[in-house]
Formats: sequence, C-alpha cells, structure tokens
Amino acid sequence: MRLTRKRLCSFLIALYCLFSLYAAYHVFLGGRRPAPAAAPRGLRKGAVPARERRGREQSTLESEEWNPWEIDEKNEQQHRFKSSLQILNKSTKRKTDLRVQIWGKAAIGLYLWEHIFEGLLDPSDLTAQWREGNSIVGRTHFSFITGPAVVPGYFSIDVDNVVLVLNGREKTKVFYATQWLLYAQNLVQTQKLHHLAVVLLGNEHCRNEWISQFLKSNGGPVELLFIVYDSPWMNGVDVFQWPLGVATYRNFPVVEASWSMLHDERPYLCNFLGTVYENSSRQALVNILKQDGNDKLCWVSAREQWQPQETNASLKTYQDALLQSDLTLCPVGVNTECYRIYEACSYGSVPVVEDVMTPGDCGNTSVSHHAPLQLLKSMGAPFIFIKNWRELPALLEREKTMVLQDKIQRRKMLLQWYQHFKTELKMKFTNLIEDTFLGTSKG
Repeated sequence: MRLTRKRLCSFLIALYCLFSLYAAYHVFLGGRRPAPAAAPRGLRKGAVPARERRGREQSTLESEEWNPWEIDEKNEQQHRFKSSLQILNKSTKRKTDLRVQIWGKAAIGLYLWEHIFEGLLDPSDLTAQWREGNSIVGRTHFSFITGPAVVPGYFSIDVDNVVLVLNGREKTKVFYATQWLLYAQNLVQTQKLHHLAVVLLGNEHCRNEWISQFLKSNGGPVELLFIVYDSPWMNGVDVFQWPLGVATYRNFPVVEASWSMLHDERPYLCNFLGTVYENSSRQALVNILKQDGNDKLCWVSAREQWQPQETNASLKTYQDALLQSDLTLCPVGVNTECYRIYEACSYGSVPVVEDVMTPGDCGNTSVSHHAPLQLLKSMGAPFIFIKNWRELPALLEREKTMVLQDKIQRRKMLLQWYQHFKTELKMKFTNLIEDTFLGTSKG
C-alpha cells in the first residue's frame, strides 16, 4: 500500500513538472497568435451598432460607403481620422457650460436630432415607449427624449433648460401642444425650469396666433421660437425659421451617400409620386407630362387620396424613384415647402420647386424677396425654381442633352450643399441657445 502511494505521488510530481515545462515553452518560445479583432467600443450590452440604430438606409444603395468630395489620398484620410479622434476626445472630456434637454413631442424632433444633430437614439425600436440620446455641441450637452411615455408630469425633471418640440399644424395638435406649454410654464414659474425654447411645426397657412401668449415678449416663458414655414413673425431676435425636413413620421431614414448614387446613370429624367388634387397645379403638372410624352421618361405615380401612413413596399418604391431620377418635381400643396424637397436632397435628385406663394398668412414679399422658402433660398439652395409647370417641357429637353459628367457634378454640389445646410443649422441653433440661455442667466 505504501509503495503504491509513493508511486502515485511520484507520478503526480512528474506530471506537474511536465505541465510546467510545456506552459513555459508556449509562453517564452511558442509562436504568438494574432490578437482577436476588438469588439466595437462604446456599445452597451444589448445595444445595436450605430449604423443600424440611426436607421440609415442601405437597401437601395451600394454596400460600400462613398465620400461625396472624393478625398481618396490615404495620407490625408489618416490625418483627418487622427484629427477627428483628437476632436472627439476633447469634446467628450471638456467641461460643458450648459445642459439642455430636448423633449421631442412632434415628428420633426427626429429630423432635428437624427438628421441635423446626427444623434443616436436608444433603443433603436421606433415603437419603444421611451427613447433617449446624448450629444455635445459647442459648449452645450444636449440630451433628447421622445416616445409615448414622455407625458407631462409623468417623468422626472433633472435639467434647468428645455427645448420643447411641438406640432401645431391643426386644431387637435394645438390642443396637446398647449397642454405641454402650460405644463412647461408652470415649471418655469415654480423655478423648476430656468429657460425654455420651442421648435414648432406651424400651421401650413402660418396661422399660429395661439402660441403668441407663450412668448417671453408677451409675458410667457418661451425665450426662443423656431417655427416651420415662412411665418411673418420671424424677426431674427426671438423668432426664427426652421426647416420642415423629411417625413420622419413615415419612417424616412437618414441616407448615407454611396459611390453609385453619384456616378451611376439614372434611368429616369424626373419623378413625381404623390396625391393629385382636382384643379390643382399638381393636376396641371401631370397633364403637361402626358401631353409631351415625358411621362414615359419620368417615374410618375399619381393617387387621388392622401395616405398618411407608409408601407415598407411604398417607402422602398418612393426611395427607388428618388435614387433613379435626376430631378424630383416638387409642386406646391397646402404650402410651398414640402417633405419631398429634403428627401430629394438626401438622394442627390435635384428638386424642381414650384416657386409660388400659397394662400394664407405665410411670407412677406415686401420684407424679403426670398419668400417663399426664404430659409432655403437664403442659404443658397442649388434647386431649380420655376413659376409655372409650362416651363417643364423646355427644362426636360435641356436635361436630355446633359452628359453624365455634368450630372455627377450637379449631384455632388447638391449633396455637399445639403450636408452644409444641416451643419449650419446645428451650429446656429446651438449658438442661439447658448447666447440666450447663458446670457440670460448671467444677466
């Protein structure tokens, strides 16, 4: 028995020595294996990648990404990448002077956050009850909250400064917007909020008198008002114009430009997919296309009744039409400004805009010769503006003679302008918030 135990101990000691020698060999003399690829940083458990979370459309585009300005040199790309990392590190480490929360209670809030601010939202599920995101711009830390769970009095207020995004297009929307403003006014009066600004999807006839009582100039809490459409209220002091943007309520995505978007020959001269109202300029447009046979060269799909919701199939059809057309025809509706203008820009399809004033109280040509669409015109939008659709046949004839290289340059200019447009809006919006909120707090 003793002999057996002694042999067993000797065997175990020998086995341990062999294992030690084997381990030492692999540590000091063995070939090193390549390190595994690092997982994406900055993603929380269960979070989806940023590309998917931002809803960027890839189904109709090439898989490769493309830089619209064709900066191909590797050295310059590396330099830009290093510079971007340095800027990012500084922006995440630097101390901010202002914290502002944006309450997104209208679909245009998603255009503000995802398209202009290029911000992310978590979770990515569009039907989630609560979605949020964060971004640092200038000296300000912006946070964004949206979703059905964002209800007055049912979420904690842990900020001093708020931007409220509201829909005031029609009576039912005005009722809910008013409830939000009364709630925010109470927070300001009880000093739970210090500063308040509003981004408003205004009435298409620019009849927004209901909100005037809430402006600070009239004794209310709203220090800044950013309003969609050519309101005559715009004064460059406390009321500013804001773009309508894309139809985020119909799930129009943030679109990434691709090489094919710039370089491919597009099979259609133009497109128009939309509702045609009787005795409207839209009806005149369709008739003019049919008379000259240009409807065979353009992607035209007219419907008699407006459809508020988009199916996956109809959204893809619409995006394909934008991607495969050199021009996008933008007739007026209730207002001259429409989602189609911005959606065409996203795909590098030049908007052909019917440049006429619509009935109502919008615009003031005696003050600004840019009306209508004075925000877009003042920022040099490279669109084609026409006063009457009878000009279209001649325009399309010129389009037929344009060579692909000239079209590529035009697309490049449009995509570059649209990116610049969004960047300028982001900086102007931030500067106004900082000057107003920080300036008031100092005063």
